[in-house]
Amino acid sequence: MEQQKLNPAMVYVLSIVGLLCCCFGGLGVFLSGPAFFMAKNGLKKASENPDDYDQTSVNSMNTAKIVALIITIICAITLLYNIYDLSTGGFEERKQFIDEFMRGLQEGKNDV
Repeated sequence: MEQQKLNPAMVYVLSIVGLLCCCFGGLGVFLSGPAFFMAKNGLKKASENPDDYDQTSVNSMNTAKIVALIITIICAITLLYNIYDLSTGGFEERKQFIDEFMRGLQEGKNDV
């Protein structure tokens, strides 16, 4: 019987896109979190029947799970920081900074 292979490509894609979306207030947690659970479920299936799965694909999926976990933690910290910052009055400071930056652009003081 041919051994099945786990495909970590989707886990990597979701994790990397989640890392890119981390810049948008930590919203990448909604992509990297499911990627972590996809990898975890794949590894769970492989651990139930270890003889049915190719060991190199299991190792690749384990690496993808670690990458997804690290990116999920980074995005979660960013999301929690943004929630804290906005709830403690950070919104007004951000708005003031953006207004000053835009005024500087209009006056030609800021180099972009």
